[in-house]
Amino acid sequence: MTCVVYPGTFDPITNGHTDLVQRGAKLFDRVIVAVAASPSKTPRFDLETRVSLVTEVLKDLKNVTVMGFDGLLMDFVQSHQAQVVLRGLRAMSDFEFEFQLAGMNRHLAPDIETIFMTPSEKYAFISSSLVREVAALGGDVSRFVHPKVMAELTGIIK
Repeated sequence: MTCVVYPGTFDPITNGHTDLVQRGAKLFDRVIVAVAASPSKTPRFDLETRVSLVTEVLKDLKNVTVMGFDGLLMDFVQSHQAQVVLRGLRAMSDFEFEFQLAGMNRHLAPDIETIFMTPSEKYAFISSSLVREVAALGGDVSRFVHPKVMAELTGIIK
């Protein structure tokens, strides 16, 4: 069985993230969505809330598990016997950082492969930070997130 880990802060999970997980779930036997604590990014939602939202959004995907983690991604990947890390690329601007990250991860765990997928074109411009910013300014982001996420965004804006 091939297991892939799709890591991210998911602050919040967007339809672009969901698109990648759904497509990854068709390619791999098991998908672990690894929600990073990422305290240095000062996430808007705490880890427990982000794990809960991601779990709710992806609950219908039978081969997908959602877990929170803190620490090195490669330690998490190895501890769950995964063979692959899935990363999303929206634009060329993502590539340089992701390329560096993949190189460091290969140094830390040479047996783990990193693959890149691009989201559907309709989600290519969406990022969690953009969704948060537009929502905070009163913009409608309901087309870009699950209704449960929209409810949480609405709750923190008021």
